[in-house]
Amino acid sequence: MTTHTGGCQCGAIRFRAEGVLKDSSICHCRMCQKAFGAYYAPLVSVRGVEFHWTRGQPKQFQSSNHVKRGFCGDCGTPLTYEAPDGMAIAAGAFDDPAALPPVIQWGVENKIGFVDHLHTLPEEETEADLTSASFIAGLVSYQHPDHDTVEWPEEKG
Repeated sequence: MTTHTGGCQCGAIRFRAEGVLKDSSICHCRMCQKAFGAYYAPLVSVRGVEFHWTRGQPKQFQSSNHVKRGFCGDCGTPLTYEAPDGMAIAAGAFDDPAALPPVIQWGVENKIGFVDHLHTLPEEETEADLTSASFIAGLVSYQHPDHDTVEWPEEKG
């Protein structure tokens, strides 16, 4: 049995999907762009697998007469696309999103033209920005780690 876990940025919501996830996509429709605050929405269908919220529950926004969008009410992380034919989870919310590469693009009539050329942009690692953003050297992440925890935030001391 294949198991995938994930959750929101702050750790208030966690999930587990057990089974083979093979329907990963990118949606370029304007509704997905706005829901994710991004150029497109990477989504992974959880139809046909065992899916459970293991910590917390998402809040929902009814984005159309047929679709609800789930998100963390504490940190705002987009989490779900829920339609009559099933639910999809935001790919970036999985602990290992690289394990779920997209196999199709939807809503291409709204695709922003430069998206196809992002791979041609110059690349830098986060630390390379130290000269213009010196605060990065002292950055402490409060983000939930990419694995399940018994509790979060973890008790200190």
